[in-house]
Amino acid sequence: MHPELQFEEHRTSAVVAKELTRHGIEVTPGIAGTGVVGTIRNGTSRRSIGIRADMDALPIHETTNLPYASKTPGKMHACGHDGHTTILLGLARKLAAEKNFDGTVHLIFQPAEEDISGAKRMIEEGLFERFPCDGVFALHNLPGQPVGQVTVRPGAITACVDIVNVFIRGVGGHGALPHLAVDPIVAASGVVMALQSIVARNLDPLDPAVITVGAFNAGSMATAIPAESHLQIGVRTCTENVRALMKKRITEVIAGQAKSFGCEAEIQYGHGYSYPPGHNAPGLAAAVREVALELGQKPADIDIKGPYMFSEDFAYMQQTVPGCFLGMGNGAPAVFTTPATTSTTACWRKPPPSGPSSWRRCCPVHETLVSPARIERATY
Repeated sequence: MHPELQFEEHRTSAVVAKELTRHGIEVTPGIAGTGVVGTIRNGTSRRSIGIRADMDALPIHETTNLPYASKTPGKMHACGHDGHTTILLGLARKLAAEKNFDGTVHLIFQPAEEDISGAKRMIEEGLFERFPCDGVFALHNLPGQPVGQVTVRPGAITACVDIVNVFIRGVGGHGALPHLAVDPIVAASGVVMALQSIVARNLDPLDPAVITVGAFNAGSMATAIPAESHLQIGVRTCTENVRALMKKRITEVIAGQAKSFGCEAEIQYGHGYSYPPGHNAPGLAAAVREVALELGQKPADIDIKGPYMFSEDFAYMQQTVPGCFLGMGNGAPAVFTTPATTSTTACWRKPPPSGPSSWRRCCPVHETLVSPARIERATY
């Protein structure tokens, strides 16, 4: 109901800190501005794990008319981070009450997952030096999957994303005299079509990659040829080798296509934001899978053949300490089927679970992962 954008999560982090304090949990606020870490210790073990939830919203105007819809125009929890935060608060309450584990659990409430990486900033501000973790876990809700269904795999789990800004410059002119102009729209159109050949013809078919031209802007009227076209491109890959190949071929194709039409291309690769690919530590992924099996879930429903092609800044945490990112079904229909600036579809068809019983239905995995035996035997 009160979504906040990247590094603006002041109300949210205050609510999180208040709830943690209310349950007697040690609270450290102000990491990366609005980040919060809650720490629960029990027993004598030196083993420790971290569990991370992101808190930020998206700049989308919500029109769902649901009882818990955003009250802030132009801001919405369209990606479900409010649910992630609620789930982790539910876990915090249960762990603080029962303390059925031996070791330390750090509850990491992260700001700014969207686009500008609060995870990276938390790490730069000493997250894992101040709160050492043998392993770190995170989940993302999966609309359309049964509530509580776990999906996980070892190895590559989320894609890298690189943003490419391209400016194709020609010579503007009158629409009736095209021979006196150099049309950047035609050149940019050639670029868009040529880019489609890269994944199809330059990449091993078994290596996933996606090239998306998400924005194409040029001109302002029907009867004039503009001097410039602007493309915004999203490139998703899952390994550093493929990432390097995509950069090489995309740069070559854009420059070559522009030149063939008599235009020049300015390519800003990695402009905006860029997240690395996420990689699940095999031992942690196996632990998550074991929990899902214990909960009665079927291997065919748990195991995913390839990585998710969305990107996550949790990958920065996975680069720093062993980590595992898993999917968690929330039962809602698919999202993002409406224009990107307005959404009539909510990520959570019902309010995110808050009580222990409803929380268990949505996410019993984190609770089980912090059991004493599992912490001690896990290979991080």
